[in-house]
Order: sequence, then C-alpha cells, then structure tokens
Amino acid sequence: MNLQKGKYINPLTDFGFKKLFGTEPNKHLLIDFVFDDHKNEAELLHIVELKNQRCEVFYDKLKFVYIELPKFKKKESELETHFDKWMYVFTHLSQLNNRPKKLKERVFTTLFKAAEIAKFSADEREAYEESLKYYRDLKNVVDTSREEGREEGREEGREERNREIAKQLKNNGVSIKVIMQSTGLSKKEIEKL
Repeated sequence: MNLQKGKYINPLTDFGFKKLFGTEPNKHLLIDFVFDDHKNEAELLHIVELKNQRCEVFYDKLKFVYIELPKFKKKESELETHFDKWMYVFTHLSQLNNRPKKLKERVFTTLFKAAEIAKFSADEREAYEESLKYYRDLKNVVDTSREEGREEGREEGREERNREIAKQLKNNGVSIKVIMQSTGLSKKEIEKL
C-alpha cells in the first residue's frame, strides 16, 4: 500500500520530522513547531521559558518554541523573511514536486535532499509509510472530533433558541400545544419555563 503522493516527505509525521531534523547530518535544521491554542491572535511564534518569582529567566538553556502552522497563510510569492520560508516548507513540503525559487539558501538545499522520498532505503520507505498512516489517522480523529464538536454546538444552540422562543410565546399567552408544535419541546419542558 503506497500512501505517499508527493516527491518530498511530510515533515509533520514522526518519521518525517526525525528524518529531517533528528539525524546527525541534519541536526542544524531543527526547529520546533505546532501549538494551536491562540486562534484569535495573529502571532504564530511562541517562546516559553522557565522564569522565577521575579520573572527572570531561571535557566536560559531550556526553552520551548511553538509555532502555530495553521495560521500561516502566505503564498510562495509573499515569502520575505527566513521565518516565512521555514513556515512555507513546513506547511507545503509534502505537496511540492520541486524546490521553490524563493528557497535558494544552502540550508534548504540540504533539507530538500534529505526530504526526497525516492532516495530512501526500502526500510526507510516502509517506516515513513507507517508514520504517514499514523499521522493521517490522528489527523482524521482530530478533524472528526472538531466537526462533531461543531455539530454538537449547533444542536445545543438550536435547543437553547427553541427554549427562548417557547418562553417568549408562553409569556405572550400562546397555548402550550401551539408552542410544542412550533418548537418541538415537550409539555414538561415548556411548563418549566
């Protein structure tokens, strides 16, 4: 079963990340990523450090860098900074067939060579397939959960709206039978309002 579609590895899979950033020749490429908890903030990059009670950095050799990839929306033509280029690589690498012209730096030459699936051994290809399957399964679970949460929220909203309408109708003297037909609420629910 061949799950891969593009020429380059998906850096968001466990295997892909380790292959690109966890091997000795590629250690210098390392960048940490993904933290999707500040939906309404424009900021993509978050640096977390240990601080003491005086808000001074407690230990400067330990920090966590989170990058919220879903917020990165720039196209290749809009890439300006080195940070932009890295974000573009993380979000688009597995869909690319060729190295974009804007990514000329040597670090990207190294990255694209390491990411080329055709150069993998049979064992590496198999490990990547497994990692890709796990990544997609996990992504599907998260996407399904989000959709179910949205649907549940919409349903709760409809029910709340029906209760509000029923309450207004009841206060205006409309019969419980008409309110039941209009809102779908039970007689008991309407009487409680």
